[in-house]
Amino acid sequence: MSKILVLHGPNLNLLGAREPEHYGTTNLQEIDSALRERAQQDGIAIECRQTNSESELIGWIQQAVSEEVDFIIINPAAYTHTSVAIRDAFAATGIPFVEVHLSNVHRREDFRQFSYLSDLAIGTVTGLGADGYGFAYEYGLRRVLNAD
Repeated sequence: MSKILVLHGPNLNLLGAREPEHYGTTNLQEIDSALRERAQQDGIAIECRQTNSESELIGWIQQAVSEEVDFIIINPAAYTHTSVAIRDAFAATGIPFVEVHLSNVHRREDFRQFSYLSDLAIGTVTGLGADGYGFAYEYGLRRVLNAD
């Protein structure tokens, strides 16, 4: 069975209440539930994890190799703009991934417009709110099904 891992970075546990003008009103549990439901219908194993810890995200990316993860969807949140270590973890594992951002980072502060991950990512989904996760999942699904 193909496996997709969904990783949510810092402060995403506050979705639904945190700055809804940027991040919307959908909470993280709703995002994860929708992804799990879709994956179940598609016969795909999916696991969703959230942490506020950079080291935990790095560990999960590295561990994904031994867990035989085929594809990763990640919203690295603020670590997008600061973490060379997360970039290095993706480079080391070689697992294909899509980078997701709920808000349009290109319409926000200058520092949010740079990503340490985008050039390694298969693609990015930015500014489409919670729907961005669904679009990333659809791409990941096609990719893992075509790889089998």
